[in-house]
Amino acid sequence: MQILLCPDSFKDCMSAREVCDNMTEALLHILPNAQINKLPLADGGEGFVEAVLAATDGKLISLEVSNPIGNKIMANYAIIDNGATAVIEIAQASGLELLKPEERNPLFTTTYGVGELIKSALEHKVTKIIVGLGGSATNDGGAGMLQALGAKFCDAANNTVQQGGINLDKLKHIDLSQLDQRLTSIELVIACDVNNPLLGISGASYVFAKQKGATAEMIPWLESALHNYAQTVLGDCGINISNIAGSGAAGGLSAGLLLINGKIQSGIEIIAKLCGLEEKIIASDFVFSGEGSIDEQTACGKTISGIAQLCKKHNKPLIIICGKMSGNLQQLYQDGVSAVFSISNGFASKSEAFANAADNIQVTMQNIARTMLILKPQTGKKHH
Repeated sequence: MQILLCPDSFKDCMSAREVCDNMTEALLHILPNAQINKLPLADGGEGFVEAVLAATDGKLISLEVSNPIGNKIMANYAIIDNGATAVIEIAQASGLELLKPEERNPLFTTTYGVGELIKSALEHKVTKIIVGLGGSATNDGGAGMLQALGAKFCDAANNTVQQGGINLDKLKHIDLSQLDQRLTSIELVIACDVNNPLLGISGASYVFAKQKGATAEMIPWLESALHNYAQTVLGDCGINISNIAGSGAAGGLSAGLLLINGKIQSGIEIIAKLCGLEEKIIASDFVFSGEGSIDEQTACGKTISGIAQLCKKHNKPLIIICGKMSGNLQQLYQDGVSAVFSISNGFASKSEAFANAADNIQVTMQNIARTMLILKPQTGKKHH
């Protein structure tokens, strides 16, 4: 029996690799003869660089950058394709997990460190940079990233606008003429799997700022600041970033990357191609995936959605495990998911759920494996 394990991370709890390891241990306890292929995945967020390196012959680059509140930390990115391509995960420099809960405040967090990662990649003379979006602690429209690359952001008195989403409300002029000239000679790919625009009730501030530490009072302030940013970009640069699908990703960092000729592509499609996901699915009898939370939004371009479409294409059963399950999952089933199992064991606090996640994954996977013992792989037949 050939089994492919290709989960995403359980956010704030467990990396995709750790999920794979726990799934493997549980399955082999019940199915000792199973042939298991582990492929930890990420659609652009946490674990993106790790997933790429696990599937390619690349090298890891480490450097000191600014974290979301300006403290110096070590961050990593990957260089693959014999030195031609850099793969950057913005969570390494501007990620929410880099901050303690009391430090999370998108009024003041910055993407400056992402610009430092891009600048370092340019030093390695790559011809392509893939920037994976996800897990950001910021709501600054990518302004900090652009400043790190040489852009000038000025207020009415021609003073430099300070970093942080709220300070974009003071922005009057943007000058991109001093941007690092090497940016013009590279292909910049934005790995993004959300369609939210920069502004409005579906935009960066109203949809994502709360999970980054914003209070209800802060959200209209952040929206107003991004609105001013977009208007200034339109006036000074002639580019309308307000309503582009995906421009609201990572607190609008996607919009900032569009200003330096970034092109939005599906993160899961990028990682699937790099990792040979389709070929591995074809060679499998069963496919398992999972992530921390499964809901109606999971079908909208996230990792599991991409896996499901490939499993449906090749008539392979796809079984999902998750920490939390909510909403109507009918679209996921239509897209190719065979079954979804929550690992939650009764009522538990978030801290208890996180602490027991490994044990709960193993118990759930063993129960699934026991069910599989009475089934035979139905390779080549449809599974619903």
